Amino acid sequence: MKWKKDPFFDSILHIHKSAELKPIIQLKNFIVNYPNGCIPISAVSKRGLEFDISIRVARFLRQYPSVFEEFRGEHNLPWFRLTSEAAEIDREEKRVLEECKEDLKDRLRRFVLMSKDKVLPLKIIKGMAWYLGLPERFLDESKGDLLDESFRFVDMEDGLKGLTVESNGEKLLSTMQRNAMKNGVYFGGTLEGIEFPLFPSKGLRLRRKIESWLNEFQKLPYVSPYEDFWHLDPDSDFAEKRVVGMLHELLSLFVEHSAERKKLLCLKKYFGLPQKVHKAFERHPHMFYLSFKNKTCTAILKEAYCGNSSIEKHPMLVVRKKYIRL
Repeated sequence: MKWKKDPFFDSILHIHKSAELKPIIQLKNFIVNYPNGCIPISAVSKRGLEFDISIRVARFLRQYPSVFEEFRGEHNLPWFRLTSEAAEIDREEKRVLEECKEDLKDRLRRFVLMSKDKVLPLKIIKGMAWYLGLPERFLDESKGDLLDESFRFVDMEDGLKGLTVESNGEKLLSTMQRNAMKNGVYFGGTLEGIEFPLFPSKGLRLRRKIESWLNEFQKLPYVSPYEDFWHLDPDSDFAEKRVVGMLHELLSLFVEHSAERKKLLCLKKYFGLPQKVHKAFERHPHMFYLSFKNKTCTAILKEAYCGNSSIEKHPMLVVRKKYIRL
C-alpha cells in the first residue's frame, strides 16, 4: 500500500512536541528536587547525555526562557530556576499525579499483563515510562508506590530486575472489549462481533483486493492481548488480529496515544510479537497513521483523535499540553 499523507495527524501539536518536551520535564524535575529549587549551571553542564540533550545544556536551558529563568548566583556564575508559570504547572502536575495514582498503576498493570510471561524487565518499563505517563522514581523499590500491591519485583535471567503482577485469576478486559460492551455488541462471552473501528483518511482508497481481505479480517473473532496466544498459527489472520489488537491496546494506554515506531520494536521479544510487527501499521491505515515529521516515524492511533472517541484520555495529557503551550 502506498503511504498517504494526512495533514490533520501531522498537525497534532502535543504528539510532535512530545520528544522535545521530555528533556525539558527531566531538567524541570532536577531543578525542583535541588535544594532551594535552583541550580548552578555546573550541576548539569556535563550531564547532557543523561537528559538526552545533544547541545550544551546551558544553551538548551536558554532556549526556553518561559520555563527556565536565568540569574547570577554565587561567584557571579549562571544559575537557573523555574519561572512562576512553570512552577504553577509543576504544582498542578504533582496534584494530578497524586489524584491519578490508581489510574497509573492500572495502566502499568495492563502493560505488564500483556507480556507473554506476565513479567517485564524494569529497563523495558523505564524505557516506556514517558509514554505511560509514569513519574520519575515511580518504579523505585524503596519509594513505595508499588509496595503492598499486586506488583512484585523479581530477578530475571541475564541478571535483570523485573516487575510482575499477581493477577489473582482476574480477567482483564481490553479497551476494545469494554467499548463493545458499552455499545451492546459484547456481553462477556464469545469474542465474535467485535470489529476494529476504522477511520479512512481523506483520499485514501484501498485496492479492491485489500478491501475484501479487510472485510473478512474484521469478521474474525477478536483476540484479546491479555489472553494466551500460543495456539495461534503465526502466519494466520488470527495471529494478525492479535497483533493489531495488542498495538491498539498499547497505544490506548499511552499519554498521546502514539509512540515512535522504533521504540515499540524493543517490545517484540517480551510481547510475543512477530519480527515484522512494524508492517502491521502499514497494513491497517484505517486504524493507524504513520507520521514522518521530526525525522522519525510516529505511529498514531486514529481512533483517539476521530469523532466521539471512546478511548479514555490519559490524565497527564492536560498537563503536558500546558507545558507545550508555555
